[in-house]
Amino acid sequence: MELNQLEYFLTVASLQHVTKAAETLSITQPALSHSIAKLEEELGVPLFERTGRTVQLNRYGHLFASRVTDALREIRIAKEELAELTAPESGVVSLAFGTILGTHFVPELIQKFHAIYPNIRFELFQGSCAYTLQLLESGQCDLCITSPASSKSGIVRESLLTAELYAVVPASHRLAQSESIYLEQLVNEPFIEVNRTCGLRETIDTVFQSSGFHPNVKYTAEDLHTVAGFVAAGLGVSLLPQSRGLRLEGTHWIKVNDPGCTCEVGIEWKEKHYLTPSARLFRAFAQEVSQQRDYM
Repeated sequence: MELNQLEYFLTVASLQHVTKAAETLSITQPALSHSIAKLEEELGVPLFERTGRTVQLNRYGHLFASRVTDALREIRIAKEELAELTAPESGVVSLAFGTILGTHFVPELIQKFHAIYPNIRFELFQGSCAYTLQLLESGQCDLCITSPASSKSGIVRESLLTAELYAVVPASHRLAQSESIYLEQLVNEPFIEVNRTCGLRETIDTVFQSSGFHPNVKYTAEDLHTVAGFVAAGLGVSLLPQSRGLRLEGTHWIKVNDPGCTCEVGIEWKEKHYLTPSARLFRAFAQEVSQQRDYM
């Protein structure tokens, strides 16, 4: 059963005349009659009562016509919705991103994007690295902005920016007047670490391993905001990315001299997942604009 068969059927039912219906559909009368005959054969019942060239729906035809009318209406609506979703400058971008990136980075990125493409809408998901990756892999989102890289097969990544990691100490700390330090200067200091569910934890662990630094972990917090809060309260020190959302009163940020003390933020998408024109526009925009920033 094909869509054009159903459209032909409804046209004949409406005009009640095969020849007139053929003219309306711009096909030959034999072709139309053959199409209706094939439809009736597939359904196993006649749909029309025929009197010469005039036809009328029988009881089977009336039942079928009501259902077909509803089905074609739904298909038409679906096509219109898909056209809206995939329109280059008025579609929808489904975007997932890490929690800390929602403080400034992603909102400012979308703000700048909307200045150029005001009619594109966003469907936003925010959460842990594991959560956003799950959304990306399952196809529930088009793009994911995250740190660090997922390193999953079939996931493509482009770097957006590299942010330095800073030693963060209480404002009253003995090192608070320092412009830069080495991680070894924090040995034996009570350290506030972030939970392993946070994507940045993997990056920080890698930095510690390469520097030979072993933190004296005092507290483990669920997210970076809580880590900053604990430092501000004077409960310890930590290592955090430069972000306005984390620069709490009562903290002092110090440059770290150890090599590789950075984290990379990138945008990811599934290699074989269809990306709408609007999603591709945002991806290109994010790559272009983000290279001009040096913080999250």
